[in-house]
Amino acid sequence: MTHRIVTLPGDGIGPEIVAPAVELLKRLGDFEFDERVFGGASIDASGTALTDEVLDACRGADAVLLGAVGGPKWDTTDPHAPRPEQGLLGLRKGLGLYANLRPVKPIPALYDASPLRRERIEGTDLLVVRELTGGIYFGEKQRTAERASDLCEYTVEEIERIARVGFGAARSRVSSVDKANVLETSRLWRETVMRVHSEEFPHVELEHVLVDNAAMQLVSSPRHFDVILTENLFGDILSDEAAMLTGSIGMLPSASLGERGGPGLFEPVHGSAPDIAGQGIANPLATFLSAALLLRHGLALETEAAAVESAVQRALDGGLRTADLGGEAGTAQATRAVLDNLE
Repeated sequence: MTHRIVTLPGDGIGPEIVAPAVELLKRLGDFEFDERVFGGASIDASGTALTDEVLDACRGADAVLLGAVGGPKWDTTDPHAPRPEQGLLGLRKGLGLYANLRPVKPIPALYDASPLRRERIEGTDLLVVRELTGGIYFGEKQRTAERASDLCEYTVEEIERIARVGFGAARSRVSSVDKANVLETSRLWRETVMRVHSEEFPHVELEHVLVDNAAMQLVSSPRHFDVILTENLFGDILSDEAAMLTGSIGMLPSASLGERGGPGLFEPVHGSAPDIAGQGIANPLATFLSAALLLRHGLALETEAAAVESAVQRALDGGLRTADLGGEAGTAQATRAVLDNLE
């Protein structure tokens, strides 16, 4: 069976990390790739970060693999100017991708690459489940010369469906992160999560953690967490913080999923890194691991997904280190090391 994958290289180092991931996937099965322009590159080409044609192509695919978007070329405070990030938000909304999964499991070979002590991160294996299409990112925005506002809004239905994803992924505990001591949206979040827990998942332990406390615990005791369930803004921040447990944000993959049957979006968590674009030193490992999530969650190819993850780990065990991990390997060397370890 041929699987159709739309690739969106995007901006900065995006094309440099997507191309090796395509090479990797070609070793593992029968895939048809459809590359499309997205983000800042799309703004340059057509004036918008996401065209209707690209969105339609993504809707018709089995999965979407994204590199990165953004860069100083398109940075602006003009509320009317197009921004690359609008393409990403539009893609999530257009594909109904409401659940973002970010697994954080430091690889033993990289324990010493983390800014935290080995004994603090050893054994960490957590999953951030972030609500992706609601909250302050999608609320009504207003701007005048003297004032600006962003509306943070959630419905019970939005909270229910992401809570079910979090509880369904848990092995033992869900840590629901909110700011219920201050925010009304968080109070609704907490009430809804509690009801879903009691009615549908009473066998899973549930705890409520205020977001500032969660940020502290991620650094002080990351092994405590199994599943971190949280809203859009908090999840964005906490997952980037959690990335440093792995030694580098260049190691963290993600999967954005919607209702069953629709295509998922798979991308590394790191940004477009325009400061190193074109130098051949970008770390492709998070993109490889995102391809593994694509195989697992997007195409139900568990054996192939495990093969990719094993190849990355063996390459690191063998001494592979890119610049962000304190080494000297470039993108091509890192790609070769993983391909050589692919079974």
